[in-house]
Amino acid sequence: MLPDARWQRIVIGGSNNFLLLHDDRLSIWVNQGSGLVRRMALVLLVAGVTNIDGRRTVVSVANNGEFWYRGRNLWPKKCARRPRRNSYFKGCIREIDEIMFETLDRLFLKTGVSPSDIDILVVDVSLFSPAPSLTARIVNRYKMRDNIKTFSLSGMGCSASMVAVDLVQQLFKSYKNAFAVVVSTETIDPHWYCGKENSMMLSNCLFRSGGCSVLLTNKSCLKHRALMKLNHSVRTNIGSNDEAYGCCIQVEDKQGYNGFLLTRNLTKAAAKAFTMNLKVLVPKILPIRELLRFAVVSFYKTNKKTAKPESSSPSKTSLNLKTGIDHFCIHPGGKAVVDGLGKSLGLTEYDMEPARMALHRFGNTSAGGLWYVLGYMEAKKRLKKGDKILMISLGAGFMCNNCVWEVMKDMENGNVWEDCIDSYPVSRKKMMNPYAEKYSWINDECLNFVRMDFQTSLLPDFK
Repeated sequence: MLPDARWQRIVIGGSNNFLLLHDDRLSIWVNQGSGLVRRMALVLLVAGVTNIDGRRTVVSVANNGEFWYRGRNLWPKKCARRPRRNSYFKGCIREIDEIMFETLDRLFLKTGVSPSDIDILVVDVSLFSPAPSLTARIVNRYKMRDNIKTFSLSGMGCSASMVAVDLVQQLFKSYKNAFAVVVSTETIDPHWYCGKENSMMLSNCLFRSGGCSVLLTNKSCLKHRALMKLNHSVRTNIGSNDEAYGCCIQVEDKQGYNGFLLTRNLTKAAAKAFTMNLKVLVPKILPIRELLRFAVVSFYKTNKKTAKPESSSPSKTSLNLKTGIDHFCIHPGGKAVVDGLGKSLGLTEYDMEPARMALHRFGNTSAGGLWYVLGYMEAKKRLKKGDKILMISLGAGFMCNNCVWEVMKDMENGNVWEDCIDSYPVSRKKMMNPYAEKYSWINDECLNFVRMDFQTSLLPDFK
């Protein structure tokens, strides 16, 4: 990396500027939305869904808290009647504009950087790619320069934000003394799945609205303003494997409803991609003494097993990532993802707390999720100068993209967590989804007869 490209970093004045401050217009609270959940059950019944218990299980295991952050088109018209014909283009634009422009307004205001100073603009939204592009909307809104380099990333899922950061890192090698802005968000409501497949309904329960805008630069004169410095970035793509490619994919079901299919191969693909990524990243971040210890112990156990195979018991030899990393920023993609990564890395409850709390409070906000986890660490005043942060992201493709950041100054500013941080962390019992208890009536056997009654009374006999 060129000397002038060393200081790729966020130079914003505080995480308020890149963590979306949700407002009441975007939120639905469980207690206020009880009628909404009842309507969901009614839609399932009228649509002819027989396995109501499966749907309730999907909702209850999502591990989201009592606050929903969704746009205004949560229930598309005619969703239960037929495959939607309306693209809900206006809903997409409205949802995206609110997130992009609100976070960018705060970013430019707090940092004092003018939109005309931006040299590189990267926007990552996986499921919505209009023409003109979203980057063009931003350029038009803020009247940016005509020689700005813009990039619109789509289809890269939850790991898109780290892809964008890596792209900026590579561009900084060619563009010196430059400013770059990365905008990460997702359109959720227009892609609400209206069908009956359990494997495609999980996305309805996991994903929520959210996003962030991040300012980076390689100007060495701004080192004193930096919050973090990007030390390493490693990307792994195992899309050549058919199972990995299809484990997380947008498809149509048999009734013609669009949705996001999550298969059982997802965990296998994630483990493979993550392992391959660590093989490249670990030698760059761990001290020599830890690498030597791992090599010696592995060699000793291998020889011992070869000499006495009948008496040797299987034992794992793992690297201690904490010798080179202070904080672990795990993508809050779901309870299974967080728990699986935490177990494989040997992390403690303290290490996994930020990801679990971000999932509980904000849900899976796709590409913006990692920044909510980082915001939790900052709100809890965990991030001190010199600390190393490992950001772990997984996304469709299948990809694993990890970054290592170094904290340049103590980060204790207020952010998107400031209105609720005193209530966290919550206990494991309180983290259980409230629907499991409040709406257990959905599993009542009598609902099967209700469904039959609906079919009998509402559907005329055309014979």
